[in-house]
Amino acid sequence: MGSADRAARFYDQQVRPCLTPEMREFIGRQSMVFLATADSGGACDSSFRAGPPGFVHVLDEHTLAYPEFRGNGVLASAGNMTENPHLGMLFVDFTHHRVGLHVNGVARLYHDEDLRSTQPGLPRDTAPGRSPEMWVHLTVEEAYIHCSKYIPHLVPGPRAGHPSDRPKDADYFTRSRTAPGTR
Repeated sequence: MGSADRAARFYDQQVRPCLTPEMREFIGRQSMVFLATADSGGACDSSFRAGPPGFVHVLDEHTLAYPEFRGNGVLASAGNMTENPHLGMLFVDFTHHRVGLHVNGVARLYHDEDLRSTQPGLPRDTAPGRSPEMWVHLTVEEAYIHCSKYIPHLVPGPRAGHPSDRPKDADYFTRSRTAPGTR
């Protein structure tokens, strides 16, 4: 598309084969990440994970791990990883520096006790009252900045309960309802 020289400069100047100390520190502050996976046929899926800051654990400059909890039972991300282990992660700081970090690599799924046997320092309190069903272990292949130009500034707020007029999650996009504020 006419930008091969620019792209080559970007890869030469920005893309790293491992996590720099600054990248590791950045990941340790993040409370959310967006995931990109694809199955063996190339059908893509994107997903979101969140937890307390640092819920994605930096094990070393080449390795990350994050806990997977019981969800809706679809296991789209984990299922894709079993067919195609390539995983893309996008960390975005919406509240402070408004910058992002891409981390791409090869994922492997571990049962909680199996990863803990090789990584005994993993925290047990990754989510209050919940234990991970498994861990995603990522061997980093490349990491690079996501331009801050269009990242909005967001202000964290308290999590509100579900309003009584809001459908349950399972019905939110599938059940007909009236417009907000009308009955």
